[in-house]
Amino acid sequence: MADPFDVPISDEVIRLGQFLKLANLIDSGAEAKTVIAEGLVRVNDEVELRRGRQLSAGDVVTLAGHRARVANG
Repeated sequence: MADPFDVPISDEVIRLGQFLKLANLIDSGAEAKTVIAEGLVRVNDEVELRRGRQLSAGDVVTLAGHRARVANG
């Protein structure tokens, strides 16, 4: 699997649903709700079912073979 690409955030933490959109892994908040509820999203290699999960620098999010790492902005 490819190395994760860094996605800078402006705050200390970001919610998973927001991060998926920021990283261009999804197109909308509604899509975030769906892919998370279906168990398609992994955070640090563990399935995450909470859209409001707080992510911070270093966390790696995986969706459909794409990996994005939270980075300090």
